[in-house]
Amino acid sequence: MAPAREGAATMKRFHRAVALLLGSALAVTACSEPAPDFVPPPAGTAPTVSPRATDDLTTTGRGPELPAKGVWLGAWVKPDWQTPKGRVEALTAFADQTRGKMPLAHMFHEWEDDFPGPTEYAFQATGKLQMISWSGADTRSIRDGVYDQLIRQRAEKIKQFGVPLLLRWRWEMDRPNLAQSVHSPEDYVAAWKRIRGIFTEVGATNAAFVWCPHVQGFVDPSRNAAAYYPGDDQVDWLCTDVYPGKEFEGFAPQMDTFMAFAAQHPRPVVIGEFGVTYPGAPGQRGAWLREAGDYIKRHPQIKAVVYFAAKQTKPAYDSTFNGDPEGLAAFQELTADPWFSAPPPPTPAHGPRAQ
Repeated sequence: MAPAREGAATMKRFHRAVALLLGSALAVTACSEPAPDFVPPPAGTAPTVSPRATDDLTTTGRGPELPAKGVWLGAWVKPDWQTPKGRVEALTAFADQTRGKMPLAHMFHEWEDDFPGPTEYAFQATGKLQMISWSGADTRSIRDGVYDQLIRQRAEKIKQFGVPLLLRWRWEMDRPNLAQSVHSPEDYVAAWKRIRGIFTEVGATNAAFVWCPHVQGFVDPSRNAAAYYPGDDQVDWLCTDVYPGKEFEGFAPQMDTFMAFAAQHPRPVVIGEFGVTYPGAPGQRGAWLREAGDYIKRHPQIKAVVYFAAKQTKPAYDSTFNGDPEGLAAFQELTADPWFSAPPPPTPAHGPRAQ
């Protein structure tokens, strides 16, 4: 899922239209010519990052230090006001309502958004670890270098931010409704490698790249989510999004399909989105959340979980706990468990650099 977006400025729409037209032309050419590989930076120009081991996991050394015990709990909360202050207040109110510490803040950005920006700096001022979900563009255009300048700008700003964060680029790439821009697993992987290559060249190693298909990409074999995996040398965190849907499909049966894949890769897991989106029968929302909490505790590879709290009308769903005392009580049980109270990693001594 993704939140409703604010209106774009006229100039931004113009730039997007030009990029799309150029991307379409390149995509047609790509049908008959082999895709060029990303040329890595010359030896000695890329920063050295040392792998870090925690329990049975080995990270690439990018992004935040893993919690020593338990998981980071976070949320994206739809704010009343689409401002930095409004977003911080929305997460604070959700934490107060659920009695959780919420050390992880989640923010969505469109492909051409300029970030990190005021919202990220506002969350950092409150001591939050952050996950940024960065929307995609045409993968063949990315692969062919159309967006290299934009990608470099994002990498430079993230490097300047100077604080470890999770970067979730083009999540749920396996969704059928994204096929027109994702094209194929091969195109997606090529685009991923080009983006990550530029980040490496710039030295933006404070960003951990999060690979995040929808769990239904593993439940439904026809979606073949595993084919979109760029490789252990390209991925810092594994991730999936999981919801019960209208039929309240169990958390555990869905997650088992993804965790079977995750067990083959020594990377930490973040549940990028989860939440109870439909009313269900009495007690159903609470039961699903309790099942989720129990499952997460039984799988220590899971190091972070992020709730998606929003009330939307098109399509109609409500994953908030307003008017849902049973669901709220179940979530408060989860937040009261020390396993879900891992503190955020320490901020580097220099702190975030000025905008």
